[in-house]
Amino acid sequence: MTTLPPGGAITIAGKRVSRLGLGTMRLTGPGTWGLPTDVVVARTVLRTASELGITHFDTADAYGPHTVEDLIRRTLHPYPDETLLATKVGMIRPAPNVWKPLGRPDYLRAAVEASLRRLAVDRIDLCYLHRIDPAVPLDDQVGELAALQSEGKIAAIGLSKVTPEQIHRASQVAAIAAVQNCLNLDEPGDPALVYCAENGIPYIPYRPLNAGRLITTAGIDKSLGWLLALGEHVAPIPATSSPQHLHALVQVTTKTCAQRNETG
Repeated sequence: MTTLPPGGAITIAGKRVSRLGLGTMRLTGPGTWGLPTDVVVARTVLRTASELGITHFDTADAYGPHTVEDLIRRTLHPYPDETLLATKVGMIRPAPNVWKPLGRPDYLRAAVEASLRRLAVDRIDLCYLHRIDPAVPLDDQVGELAALQSEGKIAAIGLSKVTPEQIHRASQVAAIAAVQNCLNLDEPGDPALVYCAENGIPYIPYRPLNAGRLITTAGIDKSLGWLLALGEHVAPIPATSSPQHLHALVQVTTKTCAQRNETG
């Protein structure tokens, strides 16, 4: 493990982890469906991330569905103490490329129990509500996660793709440990970014390279450097299915972090 974590360090859900995390959505087959074409390469990505000092791994039961949680267990378990393992529940997958929120409390409970088994843990470090189900009161959705937290099955609760108003409402039910929204140079201006800074909530940008489009139009260094400069509460989770690309992400982030430290 490197002396300085990629991107520096940040505290999320009570753990001090690398600001550069790894999103695992691409470790699946086409349409975010089934196993990846090359399982060995997918497991190499996970292993390499850990070896390079990444300690924040982000996944979801909907990736596959279920297959990425299995890959993580097969590759990284037993997890080092410094690892933050985040997963998401509240989304069902009827078919490839099809995503639908399902926030019924009984379903959320069943999903958390299943993730616990697939990840082979007694408690999930950070469990996000993957999407707010408009058909179910938000208080009921967050309330069920809070009940699971009180039972010791979830350590911390997060929200994904939410507005400041939704974060505020959810915070009345349970402490929100992280917010995960889409943010990149092509899709800037999320008002939740400022809300999280003002309320001490880590902000986790997913799709920070806009599904790879920004690699060619802006470059990894400019894209990740822009995100890291938005505030110390920002911790991007780029996804990749390539060990070589992962090395490049870590190298660029480490260089950007070092340059920022030199300039004060």
